[in-house]
Amino acid sequence: MLELDRVLRHLSQEAVSVPGQEKCLQLEPLYNIQDINSQSRLLNQAIKWQKEARFKLDFFSDLGPVLEFLNRPEAILGREGLYAILETLRAGFKAWQHFSRLNVKIYPELYKLGEKFSWPETLWSGLHRCLGEDGLLRDESSPGLLSVRQEIRSIQEQCTKKVSRALKDSDLLHFLQDEFLTISSDRYVLALKSNFKGRLEGIIHDYSQTGETCYFEPLFLVELNNRLQSLKQEEKEEEKKVYTYLTGLVRQEYEQLSHLYAWLVELDVLLAKCKLADKFSGLAQEMNNDGLLSLNQARHPLLLLRGQKVVPVDIQLNPDQRVLIITGGNAGGKTVCLKTLGLIALMVRCGLPVPLKEGSLIPYWEKIFVLIGDEQSLEANLSTFTAQIEHFARFYPQVDARTLVILDEFGVGTDPAQGAALAQAVVDGLLEKEAWVALATHFPALKMYGLTREGVRVASVLFDPETNKPLFKLAYDQVGASQALQVAREYGLAEEILTRAEEYLLVAGRDQSQIFDRLNELAVQREREVEQLKKRQQELEEKYAKALKRLEQEKKGLSLELKQAAQEIIRQWQEQKIGRKQALRELSSLRQKLRLEKEEKRIAGFGWEDVKVGCDYIYLPWQRKGRVQAKDRKKDQVKIELGGIAIWVRPGDLGPVDERGQEKARGQGVRVIKSTTYLPIKLDLRGKRVEEALSELGRFVDQAILSGRKELEIIHGKGTGALKKAVQDYLRGISGIKKVSFAPEDMGGEGVTLVKLM
Repeated sequence: MLELDRVLRHLSQEAVSVPGQEKCLQLEPLYNIQDINSQSRLLNQAIKWQKEARFKLDFFSDLGPVLEFLNRPEAILGREGLYAILETLRAGFKAWQHFSRLNVKIYPELYKLGEKFSWPETLWSGLHRCLGEDGLLRDESSPGLLSVRQEIRSIQEQCTKKVSRALKDSDLLHFLQDEFLTISSDRYVLALKSNFKGRLEGIIHDYSQTGETCYFEPLFLVELNNRLQSLKQEEKEEEKKVYTYLTGLVRQEYEQLSHLYAWLVELDVLLAKCKLADKFSGLAQEMNNDGLLSLNQARHPLLLLRGQKVVPVDIQLNPDQRVLIITGGNAGGKTVCLKTLGLIALMVRCGLPVPLKEGSLIPYWEKIFVLIGDEQSLEANLSTFTAQIEHFARFYPQVDARTLVILDEFGVGTDPAQGAALAQAVVDGLLEKEAWVALATHFPALKMYGLTREGVRVASVLFDPETNKPLFKLAYDQVGASQALQVAREYGLAEEILTRAEEYLLVAGRDQSQIFDRLNELAVQREREVEQLKKRQQELEEKYAKALKRLEQEKKGLSLELKQAAQEIIRQWQEQKIGRKQALRELSSLRQKLRLEKEEKRIAGFGWEDVKVGCDYIYLPWQRKGRVQAKDRKKDQVKIELGGIAIWVRPGDLGPVDERGQEKARGQGVRVIKSTTYLPIKLDLRGKRVEEALSELGRFVDQAILSGRKELEIIHGKGTGALKKAVQDYLRGISGIKKVSFAPEDMGGEGVTLVKLM
């Protein structure tokens, strides 16, 4: 029902070999969490390695039948079997060369993959020496083969010379279709016109399809051809000796060859997974034993592989919740959400990449039971409702805390009130077994149940309030209307029927569409605001990271300049261009600058355990107080809110605040020094183009914020007013700026902009 087999078919198309394709199709879910996570780590390392190395595995043959054939003691491999082995060895040699350069510390799981075998050196050398690129035996394979083939070539030359001589010395050319030797019945013959066949002495071996040409062996070629046949037989015997020898080498290193072949097949499947990950920007996901479910930006894998545009959805439960009930209108994506969850879980257990964002969490589920779609069976005389109950009753005894149960519209096909009551009881029973449940429903009673039942979370699929089109997103902790009438209208149901249905709905007193529409509208508005905030936060984080990197580069450049300046002072003193006292003064000045730079780095910072969520700290690079909102152990970062800006920073960038909310030093001999020594308070942009000026202005403001400046002056002049307007518009769009205004007349008036930073 989740169509894992279709995903595997897509995967098999990425493999380069037939055995690799077959193994892709045979992949099954693993049942041990250690094996699952080990496969995930292996895939993660392979994806990373592929992005760096861009390695491509060459085609190799299916050695299964060859290796099985060798189990017969009397078996001798022929040209095809030996060439298949050589082809496999070539692909293996290229792959092994790449693997031998792997960094064990960076790719431990990937490196282990190739530790299971040793290279079959003797076999590789023998096949490489005896078989050519076309798979035929080389002349040098054995002395006997070389000798007999030289004789064969000598016979061929003699035949050619005799024919050439005959053509010159007689009118034989007049009887021939062409003047070249050809082969018939493995003998050298001439193509003779059929109407002249009685005019020459010799043997006719065959006729052309039209009958106009006969293949004629003249008497002067018979003896040579007989000798050639004898040599051909000798050649076959010599070739058989070589094949026997090479088969012996294969048997001698059979184990190494088998391990190499198995490794290549496994590598082929692994690289196919990497290609699949690249197709839908997937990643390797592990499972957890902590009971945490948070699929970030999940997309249905099959829809992506079919080339469809897919809207990502977040599927999340709080730590104390086990059931997700999805509500809302038809065609809103409820079933797709259920299938996305189930299929991603199966793919993770198969060691496949999945289309998620980093930071996602998925519990370890040993069993997954699914009821999706119309389950009625005419052959078994079962209705939809009866079939659902029969299937559920079959798997319910096997459900436990390691089980995911996916139910789509459970309880339909009978009285709605009884169906809803049964669905609630089913969820209760599954909760008592501590199972995980994902369920889609239109039952109002089940929606209300989800809002009030502990351990259950509800969500609604969203619709655009203006167009009434589905947005394929979930709004959590609220329920949605089924919108059956709107969907019916969209699919062309007669308007008079819809009007009458609306009247019946009003008479029944159950028209809650206005309330649900308003809830949907508010939810859509909230989702859009959250998206804008996330986008803005990401922009600020990226801007901060760039500014920090730029400042670090400038620091390194400054330090290098100071050291070079010191070397220059010493050189001038040594060359007696300056006096000793002057050199000492200049060196002292440089040391003071370097000391300030070094002390700047000795800022008091916290460790991971020192920082607590909800507490206030000083963010040292900005000298601003903020409150920690969250911690990410995996990234070793904490999220701090600074005057409306939330950014992720390292714990070491935070310092303590005293009772008055000011920073205080922590530890012996620690100083906090703001880097203002080399940053001017004014920036002159006069004479610059707008693009150049704004770029320079951005760098200047970033440095000012990082160094703790509170006020800046931007000199742009009055001119046409274009630069002045661009500067002020740019500054008003930057977070961290408190006020932007023109300077007083005595300071330059509208030719100067004053900036106050937060």
